[in-house]
Amino acid sequence: MGPVTPADLSRCVVRAVRCAVADGELAAGAAVPERVVVERTRPGGVGDYATPVAFQVAKAARCAPRDVADVLARRLGAEPGIERVEVTGAGFLNFVLPAPSAAAVITDVIVRDIAIRDVRGGAAHVVPADESGLGLRERVVRRSVLRLLCVQGGVADGTLLDSPAGAPVAPGAPVAPVAKRDGDVVARYGADAACWAMLAVPARETPSFSDALLHQGEANEFFRVRYAHARSRALVRNAHQLGFHQEPGDVDDAPALLRLLADHPLVLEAAAHHRAPERLVRSLVELADALLDFQYRVLPQGDEKPSAAHRARLALAEAAGTVLAGGLALLGMDAPERL
Repeated sequence: MGPVTPADLSRCVVRAVRCAVADGELAAGAAVPERVVVERTRPGGVGDYATPVAFQVAKAARCAPRDVADVLARRLGAEPGIERVEVTGAGFLNFVLPAPSAAAVITDVIVRDIAIRDVRGGAAHVVPADESGLGLRERVVRRSVLRLLCVQGGVADGTLLDSPAGAPVAPGAPVAPVAKRDGDVVARYGADAACWAMLAVPARETPSFSDALLHQGEANEFFRVRYAHARSRALVRNAHQLGFHQEPGDVDDAPALLRLLADHPLVLEAAAHHRAPERLVRSLVELADALLDFQYRVLPQGDEKPSAAHRARLALAEAAGTVLAGGLALLGMDAPERL
């Protein structure tokens, strides 16, 4: 199975509450929530995800949140994909998940890339129905939000699927325009670099432009992301020249890269839900940096012969490049094969 997501955990918790009430472990008056908020554990916390649902249920059940949490923890600890559940404080449930396997992460990347390719293939239709009167940045933000929602299955023909009135897609906050002092940013920096700058900060903030967008160096985050993608493609080409191909397998020396890839679906979900493309921008920068650090361990060195470990690392590097290309596409930018 693929990596467990907060949505999966939310459904598990709702089911656990329902079953605990049905079996008499929780009072019959306990309210079964329709949806449970599950979030990443904060720094210094326990496990990977946490939820305060016990406090919500305890109020209606007229018992201590800690008692509710203990009941739910016993049930949730037996769910597939959950390593263990710990109760902390007055009743917080903390989920510890197994470390993601490279093979499962890569499979998930491939499946999601198909959906992103579908969005790219239908790019002509992924345009808000009415852009009249919109400024440059608002058009860029709206189109990116629309692509993100399309990948999540939330829009069609530029309108929200869950809106009976067919409400047009809109960012989550008013969009600050490009400052007049910056002039024609597309002409000066190029469409992709200008787009990156417009999406790199929350919509309500005025984007910043400088000649750093044109520099091909590590100080330029936009360049680093595209360069990391190009490096992943170069690794694949170089491996083929050495006579070996990628093959998913265990990779023990790339925990940061694996975690970022495993979390990418959550990033896309959050970026779409909050109408916040800047969340995807930040994630792509982190992923690019992790890949650029990992790249030196992919190919054989010196007299080394290609091994299963090299093939597995190559598969992981290629998956990271695929995610970078897909992320750039959702933001409306190209991912060159060579830089």
